[in-house]
Amino acid sequence: MSRLFDADALQEIIASREQWTREELERVLARAPERLPRFSTISDLEIPRLRTPANTPDLDYLRDLGLPGQYPYTRGVYPSMYRGRLWTMRQFAGFGTPADTNRRYRYLLEQGQTGLSVAFHYPTLMGYDSDHPRSLGEVGRCGVAVDSLRDMEVIFDGIPLDQVTTSMTINGPAGILLAMYIVVAEKQGVSSDKIGGTIQNDILKEYIAQKSWIFPPRPSMRIITDILAYCTEHVPRWNTISISGYHIREAGSTAVQELAFTLADGIGYVQAGIDAGLDVDAFAPRLSFFFNAHSDFFEEIAKYRAARRLWARVMKERFGASKPESWKLRFHTQTAGCSLTAQQPVNNVVRTALQALGAVLGGTQSLHTNSMDETLALPTEEAVTVALRTQQIIAEESGVAHTIDPLGGSYFVEWLTDKMEADARRYLDKIDELGGIIRAIELGFPQKEISDAAYHYQRQLERQEKVVVGVNKYVMEEELPIPILKIDEEVERRQVAALQQLRQQRDNEEVKRQLRLVEEAARDGGNLMERFVDAVRVYCTLGEIIGVLREVFGEYQDPAML
Repeated sequence: MSRLFDADALQEIIASREQWTREELERVLARAPERLPRFSTISDLEIPRLRTPANTPDLDYLRDLGLPGQYPYTRGVYPSMYRGRLWTMRQFAGFGTPADTNRRYRYLLEQGQTGLSVAFHYPTLMGYDSDHPRSLGEVGRCGVAVDSLRDMEVIFDGIPLDQVTTSMTINGPAGILLAMYIVVAEKQGVSSDKIGGTIQNDILKEYIAQKSWIFPPRPSMRIITDILAYCTEHVPRWNTISISGYHIREAGSTAVQELAFTLADGIGYVQAGIDAGLDVDAFAPRLSFFFNAHSDFFEEIAKYRAARRLWARVMKERFGASKPESWKLRFHTQTAGCSLTAQQPVNNVVRTALQALGAVLGGTQSLHTNSMDETLALPTEEAVTVALRTQQIIAEESGVAHTIDPLGGSYFVEWLTDKMEADARRYLDKIDELGGIIRAIELGFPQKEISDAAYHYQRQLERQEKVVVGVNKYVMEEELPIPILKIDEEVERRQVAALQQLRQQRDNEEVKRQLRLVEEAARDGGNLMERFVDAVRVYCTLGEIIGVLREVFGEYQDPAML
């Protein structure tokens, strides 16, 4: 055993604390009470006054913490962490037409960004082309419009795909967008085994939180296992699922719920892959995670550390994975969009800096920092530059990247890490009792837990038990406006015209043939990812492919909406 303190030392610490409480603390509190009747995290986890080694009496260093790059990875998934290589600075970007987004990517790369991240507009997220009636008024507004391979060719024009990694925030149509990326790389002369990046492809969290689903859960899981199988063989450097707690947190969950439901989704994907006949050690190393970086500094750091340890134990003990690469929880982080305020928006720079610092101290592998204006519109060039510079200042000036897991061993952080893991395990046990995460979603269990947590936090804000500066405290009657990015209506006209021109120029007989092959694979169980690659290569549009799948799989409706 490698416990940090023996029994006699712990008893001495306990006695010393009791004496300190009687002789020092109580005298001070009699003169000046603590400033709040109760201290708690943003998630309303009560924070005790002081932690000592006595609060983690069973903490075993090698079993529970270990060394960086070693099981259970509490202190980091790589031996040298940021001393070897900094996290990937991956600003989420995309707006307007593909040409608009290409210009923004080139600008960000010139400013020192080290990875790309694609934000798609809502019609693409929902599987509609830009000329569909449901796309009216939405084209290019919340991200970039992508209808076909031609749009992806423009987005990545002049950007060598063997030299950058790209993350794509897309779920229902994820395989189709990945297929487009693979073919764009081919056209650059880059084979699919040389490209690296991530598709979010996390459909379970859509049913739980974000709500941008297309198909019901079970056919959606079938598509995901097809992607896992295809990429394991053909795109080995690609992260096939970015299991996302970010949107769960944005929907109002607590930190523990974000941790638990995210890992429950991960368990669901691993089980689905195994049930489809895949070797867990063949596909698990390419799973990655995506967490929120909220404002409660220590709660977030403890969440990341607990996530690594809990996932390592789940993969090794529950699924019998034998490769260390299968045990490692690698994750991207984005600062909390829901924490940004329209009131006094310049304050968002400070919020983002603190959240980003917490993500770095928690050991993230890549990071997006929100821009100050994102609660109002897509970010301006100036705002996104400040957001990127925030990461660069943390990396280059703060010193926190010079040592590994600098908060490891903090009595408070280790106690909080243990508590986060224990509370998350209780949720995982409950989900197992319900029959797994898909059944839990069908029953509405995680949805209700998140809804209750969001309501509880809102009530705390209204009672000023929680403070948001500039919103319910330190309010200003008159605020200085900041410039925001506006998308011209001409964007939609140009995108629709380009799409219509594409339909006239392509080989429409070959398009029809490839769409028939997609339909046959959907009905008879053939690998859909293979069909997606062939279909996009002849310029079948996203909406056309999704339309075929809608006919076969149907569309999902949330039971809570009926």
